[in-house]
Amino acid sequence: MRLRDGEPAGYDEVTTRLRSSYDAGAELRDGREKQYWKLAEREAYLDRLRAIGARTLLEIGAGTGEDGLFFRDEGDLEVVVVDLAPAMVERCRAKGLDAYVGDFLNLGVPPDAFDAAYAVNSLLHVPNADLGAALRAVRDVLKPGGLGYLGMYGGHAAQGIAEDDVQEPARFFAFRTDEQILRAAAAAFEIVDFHTVHDGDIRFQALTVARPAETA
Repeated sequence: MRLRDGEPAGYDEVTTRLRSSYDAGAELRDGREKQYWKLAEREAYLDRLRAIGARTLLEIGAGTGEDGLFFRDEGDLEVVVVDLAPAMVERCRAKGLDAYVGDFLNLGVPPDAFDAAYAVNSLLHVPNADLGAALRAVRDVLKPGGLGYLGMYGGHAAQGIAEDDVQEPARFFAFRTDEQILRAAAAAFEIVDFHTVHDGDIRFQALTVARPAETA
């Protein structure tokens, strides 16, 4: 994916553009088949949640709700999902999910409320200048010891508007090297696991993190 350098990257401008793009593309994305490795990543994270006895999960960037439904139905979890696009939220609600309009810096949920947080290919829309704040926002909604899963395409450093985006308006992306995302995540979390998945030209960074347990 080619990105145009020098594009404005303010958080509010980025989210406004993304909201329009994902509202327009909601119908096409609904029911789109997931790659096999995304299903495997999701299942592995659910296994971790079962191991800690998790009961509640917040999904950030829920899209049309397929992952939220999986965690609710297969994991027997109480699930809340947020997405910045109202059209996506409506599709989540139509599937019976507890869904709200929100984004990383405007989650609208209380702190320390969830055992788990799940975000796939949503952090890659957060400008680098706001990455630390977005990660802290995820940490703060987790209970001490809670687990987060943060998955995103990346492997190289670049940010800007996609020149060849199939959606309109074209979306903003921020790709990071492994070192960049690990360094940023370590400032907010304990790192539980990091690995990459390769599928053709796609390089996916899979990061499982924990909110540090409070000490006496």
